[in-house]
Amino acid sequence: MYRAFSMAVLLTVGLAGGSLAADASLDRQTVMKNVGAATGVGAKLAKGEMEFDPATAQLVFNTLNAAANGYGYMFGEGTESGNDTEASPKIWEDRAGFDAAVAQFAADTNVKITDLASFQAAFGAATKNCGTCHETYRIKKQ
Repeated sequence: MYRAFSMAVLLTVGLAGGSLAADASLDRQTVMKNVGAATGVGAKLAKGEMEFDPATAQLVFNTLNAAANGYGYMFGEGTESGNDTEASPKIWEDRAGFDAAVAQFAADTNVKITDLASFQAAFGAATKNCGTCHETYRIKKQ
């Protein structure tokens, strides 16, 4: 349990306190790696592959929510390319739709976790949102 808690703390601290690159595409990639790591921990908690701990579960959501609240700023005009980005041009072509998806992700991840059931329900909603956004606004690299 301590290891999982430490990992989640590092993810949150890394996201909040890490120095982001001068290039928006590198910033996005850094944040997405943190989201991926937090999601990995969350999946293990949700599936029972890791002992459930409310503090760790909450840190998963804190990491996801911190990313959600920063996404809008990381996809500004003029940041459409660079560093082998997977950001689809649809982000800038359908800005209102993208902003709505980001707002939904922020809402889905702004939760208070009290037990495994609340975590599983909230985690399912959040990861469904991730998948929908990736299908629409991400270029899948081969």
